[in-house]
Amino acid sequence: MDAPRTPYFPRWTPRATGVIAPDERLPAGQTIALGLQHVVAMFGATVLAPLLMGFDPNVAILFSGVGTLIFFVAVGGRVPSYLGSSFSFIAVVIAATAYAGSGPNANLPVALGGIVAAGVVYTLIGLAVMATGYAWIERLMPPPVTGAIVAVIGLNLAPIAVKGVSGSAFDTWVGLATIVAVGAIAVRAPGLARRLPILLGGLAGYLLYAALTNGAGLAKPIDFGPVIGAPWFGLPQFAAPVWNAQAMLLIAPVAIVLVAENLGHVKAVAAMTGRNLDAYLGRAFLGDGIATMVAGAGGGTGVTTYAENIGVMAVTRIYSTLVFVVAALTAIVLGFSPKFGALIMTIPGPVLGGLAIVVFGLITATGARIWVQNGVDFSRARNLVTVAVTLTIGAGDLALRLGDFTLGGIGTATFGAILLYQLLGDDRPEAST
Repeated sequence: MDAPRTPYFPRWTPRATGVIAPDERLPAGQTIALGLQHVVAMFGATVLAPLLMGFDPNVAILFSGVGTLIFFVAVGGRVPSYLGSSFSFIAVVIAATAYAGSGPNANLPVALGGIVAAGVVYTLIGLAVMATGYAWIERLMPPPVTGAIVAVIGLNLAPIAVKGVSGSAFDTWVGLATIVAVGAIAVRAPGLARRLPILLGGLAGYLLYAALTNGAGLAKPIDFGPVIGAPWFGLPQFAAPVWNAQAMLLIAPVAIVLVAENLGHVKAVAAMTGRNLDAYLGRAFLGDGIATMVAGAGGGTGVTTYAENIGVMAVTRIYSTLVFVVAALTAIVLGFSPKFGALIMTIPGPVLGGLAIVVFGLITATGARIWVQNGVDFSRARNLVTVAVTLTIGAGDLALRLGDFTLGGIGTATFGAILLYQLLGDDRPEAST
């Protein structure tokens, strides 16, 4: 007799207390409440990323919800995850579009073509992992390489973040106050609030700016007129991609960073739940890649799995994947609210700049965290040289010209790190520093 086939989706078992596994479900009311909590957790960063690139925040949050549902279907509802706007795209999108840093991005369609290209590369990697396993990824991108690539993104973006708080002395002080608020919440806030430093710190900076401008008249006040005039519901402003080869070549390598992010996410969730999720890695890459293609095709940012939501799961110990369906549907509803988008567009520039300094710094620190957690030995010349060269190329934004194409600093650093590490080979016994 043939063994019974495992259903594609789990049969979520009801459970009301204790640790809730991915294939278990809470009562409906609690599921909805937890879903809303995950929307709040990802909200700060998912809205910040499109603003820093000049994207429509309504479209971005709409496609974050759509992408989450695509991911849910791809993994058969067995890996809890929310897909939000990826910060990995910011530097290359700004470089490809020559974005000035405020307002709508006039060259948005060019960036969208590159985002779709990154999604295609990511999807192909997912299919390859489904066919052959993921061991080759770990050989190609070991921790020294992965950490360097992630750190480079933050370093490459640093000048943009600093520019955001450098318009005037007032802007600088508001930006610094926002940074302090984010740090204080991350370190001192109680319970779940500590997991929402970007959202709550940004809110603190927003209220401070409003008090000093709308209240005390010290600088340009926030204009709430567009918020009052915007309808509660309406269609977002979708956009179609333009296929520019140079932009596609510049942005597509971000897929490598997304692979590293998603690999780390799945491993972290597996450790928290006590379940081996390696069998779903290829499908996780595939779902994320398709979600990125769909987002780019409609005017949204590239998407990735979110650390903020891992934090919420760690605090609540609730891993039911149905919670993320609720979160996704909530994000889609917000995407169809012009009033929500208008409110987001009132966030002052120096507050965004302060948040950007924190977020970009955290990206850099995440690269270092990868080295620490994996015990990378920098006494080995192979590791030290690879990381040193990668960080310098990325921070200096070294562009590599290939005929009519120009590969930006992050792309050059990404491919350079992978190739240099392999070319250097194993250290000789005496090759240490």
